[in-house]
Amino acid sequence: MSDRTLRSDPWPDKTDAVGKEDFKPLTPQEAQVLRAGLRIVSPWRVVVLQAMSGVLVTLLGLLVTGKPDWAWSTLYGAAAVVVPSALMAHGMTRRRPVMTPGSLAVSFMLWELVKIMVSVAMLGVANWILQPPVWPALLVGVVVALKMYWAALLWQRRSKT
Repeated sequence: MSDRTLRSDPWPDKTDAVGKEDFKPLTPQEAQVLRAGLRIVSPWRVVVLQAMSGVLVTLLGLLVTGKPDWAWSTLYGAAAVVVPSALMAHGMTRRRPVMTPGSLAVSFMLWELVKIMVSVAMLGVANWILQPPVWPALLVGVVVALKMYWAALLWQRRSKT
């Protein structure tokens, strides 16, 4: 690495003469103040937003097309997002003994895997449940429900100000 590369680093590491990073742990009072200032979006709020958007786009699709098979496909597409999200929200928010950060990360990854597997399974059996599904409508339901993660983040951002 050249001197030029080192000098152009926009985020140089702050280290002392021994090479240790300049790090100051928070006191319990500082940590409590920091936690009090954070606004966390509840995963259940996201699930409710997904369900509401799924029902809304289904009703809108029914009004526009007048075809019940399109509406059922749209609703099923939204359900393929809502049901797994609700399972994950339940798994991550249920009360359990104090867990280490590592076990929390593993728990998150396992529930995310369950969520993905349930979504794929629901989409895989759509052909037998809907007989036949209207795939464009089903995908609209999936996409609209998935976009509610962004809506929840925007909602959190606007409620801060």
